[in-house]
Amino acid sequence: MLKTKMESIIACWFLLIFCETHCYKPVVLLHGIMTYNTSMELIKNRIEEKHPGTIVYNTNRYSGWSSLENMWEQVQNMGYDLMNITQKHPEGVNFLGYSQGALIARAILQAFPEHNVHNFISLSGPQAGQYGTAFLHIIFPGLALKSAFELFYSRVGQHTSVGNYWNDPYHQELYYNYSDFLPYINNAIPSERSYDFKAGLVKLNNLVLIGGPQDNVITPWESAHFGYYDGNGTVINMGERDIYIDDKIGLKTLDLLGKLKTITVPGINHFMWHKNMTMVDEFVLPYLD
Repeated sequence: MLKTKMESIIACWFLLIFCETHCYKPVVLLHGIMTYNTSMELIKNRIEEKHPGTIVYNTNRYSGWSSLENMWEQVQNMGYDLMNITQKHPEGVNFLGYSQGALIARAILQAFPEHNVHNFISLSGPQAGQYGTAFLHIIFPGLALKSAFELFYSRVGQHTSVGNYWNDPYHQELYYNYSDFLPYINNAIPSERSYDFKAGLVKLNNLVLIGGPQDNVITPWESAHFGYYDGNGTVINMGERDIYIDDKIGLKTLDLLGKLKTITVPGINHFMWHKNMTMVDEFVLPYLD
């Protein structure tokens, strides 16, 4: 009996060592706004096809209209989900978020710095914010770009996910006074969680930021790379912004360590990033070790 138990322990130990060096790590997928996990099925199937044996978790939390719930609520609850998954996989996991899901996923890593995520892939996410109504007109058909701040920079507006990352370059005082998510998660406003928000990203093996000029939804598209408008409406690239220069959330640290990858892919519309298998093969699969 003792011999059998010892043999089982040794077998499990060898299996763990083998998987750490030969098996693909599990992948967690997080869908975008106003969609369901079914929207991520193509990319899920591609991962399983190209990396046989990979366990893929395709969450359906906060799908459809519930994706408009406050960002902190989504981060908290889906963060608990991620931590439950990672407890099952001490070898670590990889994490991919698409669109709004990419921003939620990034915030989860910051709010739960004890995570064991190895590589995080942000697929066309509004990491520096959003100032465009291309997709908002589906939800708010009468919303005008220049007056959207009146809705989003209010107590009511901050109950919506979009309001939490709406970053109007022409009303920055209101943005900092009312927005209770993006300025904090970007450490533009210091808080008692500022250290965690940086530590949760610095520990990554790779932070992969994917976006492109024909996105037509994320505005400016450079937000996918932490670039954003200045007060004159000119796009300032990540490396010239305070979030990078002052290393507020660890982007500069990751870059100096060769762990920050900014990937620009032309010709892909926002709604096709997770469906374009050529893009997935070339720029996503290499980071799903």
